[in-house]
Amino acid sequence: MGSVRSRKENGYLFFDFRYKGTRCREQTILPDGKDNRRRMEKVLKKIEAEIELGTFDYGKYFPESPMISQFDVGDSPGDETVVEAVKAEEHLFKDFSKEWVEENVVRWKKSYQGMMEGTINQHLLPQFGDKEVSRITKGEILKFRSSLAKVNNGTKEGLSPDRINHIMTPLRMILGEAADRFNFTTPFLGIKQLIVPRTDIDPFSIDEVNRIIYGVHSTFRTYYLVRFLTGMRTSEIDGLKWEYVDFERREVLVRETVVKGNVETPKTDGSLRTIEMSQPVFDALKEQFEVSGARNGYVFCSREGTALCYANVTNRVWYPLLEKLGIKKRRPYQTRHTAATLWLAAGENPEWIARQMGHSTTRMLFTIYSRYVPNLTRRDGSAFENLMAARLRSTP
Repeated sequence: MGSVRSRKENGYLFFDFRYKGTRCREQTILPDGKDNRRRMEKVLKKIEAEIELGTFDYGKYFPESPMISQFDVGDSPGDETVVEAVKAEEHLFKDFSKEWVEENVVRWKKSYQGMMEGTINQHLLPQFGDKEVSRITKGEILKFRSSLAKVNNGTKEGLSPDRINHIMTPLRMILGEAADRFNFTTPFLGIKQLIVPRTDIDPFSIDEVNRIIYGVHSTFRTYYLVRFLTGMRTSEIDGLKWEYVDFERREVLVRETVVKGNVETPKTDGSLRTIEMSQPVFDALKEQFEVSGARNGYVFCSREGTALCYANVTNRVWYPLLEKLGIKKRRPYQTRHTAATLWLAAGENPEWIARQMGHSTTRMLFTIYSRYVPNLTRRDGSAFENLMAARLRSTP
């Protein structure tokens, strides 16, 4: 009876069986492992069954083996080699990635699922789809990553480091899971993410905020006022419902979001938060209640009562407004950054600001936003100089 064994010198598996009274040992390039052994044992059983029936053709399984000369087998077509037989039991990237998505989709948000499937279908399957997961090499991964930096996306050469990192993430996760299941070493070892240049925020000034709020069509005046003065993300304010607005406590509860038309939970656990209403926000929401409150649905909505479409509002209202007012074009997300800088400029407690923003710590405030405070409040060291001038005696 034959067996599947491993060579001590290199750890690769080989077949060990007897045919026509001769001991036959045929090497493979499969590393020793539970899954590889299982697949090879299936092939071995097929070989032994054919030997028993007298139908075994050595050349079909091992067309390049020197053992062929010992058996009168003639020329074989080689269309059923051991490599092909084992390959039938192997896991191609396209099959395993589909299985991986199906297993993980239950814990993903709709938007994240769409992003993952889009990345896999657009970038990973064309490159690795027909490859066996255990045969993908580190060199192939690095070559693929380099190719992404040369892709023409219609506006400039190559994808950004941040975009490339997002494409590489599901590849790393898929190969990592496959390595655990099929007992091989992931080729991602030692591959680090690309360094992403820090993107500076570009908040609006108080003057610009005023011009936007009172320059926009009245339909959207309360919408943008609440955005500027609460620091809510686009998905959060678009998903805000009246059931989460508490006028008595003067609080806005962030509990749901709307992303590409799908109702989801907020971005992180910290994003589930309570925002305190300032007087302008309180007044704006009271005014908006007269418009959409009777529907008891979304606070800011379409005429049909559905959630606002981010793309429509941005392209048909936001950008045309900035152009009309002569204000530098910036993404709507800058309204969130603006709220943080205004709170800091007003001297609010950093911990309170962090809670309003949904940050777990104050670190981001001091690393991202604090540099804008001197430009807004003129607290640029002059207060310290005035203190020293008042307290220190002049030199005699």
